[in-house]
Amino acid sequence: MNSNWKRIFQILEKQERLIIGLMSGTSLDGLDIALCAIQGKGAETKVRVLEFSTIPYDNALKAEVKSIFSRRDADLQMVCLMNEKIGLLHAELILAALKSWGRKPEEVDVIASHGQTIFHAPASLHGLSAYPNATLQIGDGDHIAVKTGIITISDFRQKHIAAGGEGAPLAVYGDYLLFSKKGEDRIMLNIGGIANFTYLPADNDASKVFSTDVGPGNTLMDQFIQKHYEGLYFDENAAIASTGEVNADLLTALMQAAFLSADFPKTTGPELFNLSYLEEAQERSGTKGLRNEDILATLCRFSATVIVAAVEKCFGQAETPSIFMSGGGMHNPLLVAALRNGLPKAAFYTTDDLDINPDAKEAVLFAVLANETLVGEQTNFGNREGVPSVTMGKICLPE
Repeated sequence: MNSNWKRIFQILEKQERLIIGLMSGTSLDGLDIALCAIQGKGAETKVRVLEFSTIPYDNALKAEVKSIFSRRDADLQMVCLMNEKIGLLHAELILAALKSWGRKPEEVDVIASHGQTIFHAPASLHGLSAYPNATLQIGDGDHIAVKTGIITISDFRQKHIAAGGEGAPLAVYGDYLLFSKKGEDRIMLNIGGIANFTYLPADNDASKVFSTDVGPGNTLMDQFIQKHYEGLYFDENAAIASTGEVNADLLTALMQAAFLSADFPKTTGPELFNLSYLEEAQERSGTKGLRNEDILATLCRFSATVIVAAVEKCFGQAETPSIFMSGGGMHNPLLVAALRNGLPKAAFYTTDDLDINPDAKEAVLFAVLANETLVGEQTNFGNREGVPSVTMGKICLPE
């Protein structure tokens, strides 16, 4: 038997698998690396996060990725080169993390790599009737597998698209397995570049579960900061936005995107919510002369408003869901305060309250998806558009 497959069969028979989950988001702050001990499968999945690190990217790498990120005019050679470079870099960072944790690569059974999204093109966004949903993540899994010597499962989003989904968001699968609770309606709210949530019904009926993007989380604020404040990549603790005032006219113009009123589930990205979108809204609302601080305050309120509207659309205004936050936006006090004011009947928590570091959550979810690829059965999410009942990921062998 081929030694790679012999190793896989050994992993399948283990009671507990050590899986590294990787996540690198559109904010480009760094690579999240979570070493997870996972037992069971499906609804019986149990996860312990043994180690977690976020290794920041340097500014040169951020600039390289930004040169091809969400750009229709991206240099194809650079896309090709960065696919390999990101894979090699992620492998190096994994090995560095393992060394810092006092662990050896041989201890790890599998790496689950999300990759780095550089373009997201669902049909609902590109509008080209002759073309399907599409998405592209770079950071080749074979490079990670060969350089680390660890079996790598990567490229999760392509299977989702092949089975009829839009490639995002994928959190529904891990959220349902890890965080559902009988008798409690839950919203697992992730505020990354794009804000998304998973609805977990109190009756634990998988056919009712869905995950959806709702609109911008941090992306517009981050893009604005990077353009107007040299050396900054985000507004830490909303220090700048907190000194501004929300402009009602600009906020109204920002809320006009057809995506915001579309039915769930849906997906979007910086391909829609970008600085051109902001400039067009300013033009329509006659707010081109606003101070930067006021624009940032309004962008923050915009993100909060679309999240509040999406939760109310899911539950109505009278219900009292439990909302568990994760992602970089949960560290923005101005945004969180606006969410609490907009949803006064909701109970707000972070995934720390569920024993998962909120900064590690997305990396952990990809580790869970890899575990399902190895030993799980298809959870039946019903015959619904956008939530295919599939396992995901391509297996990359180290030898």
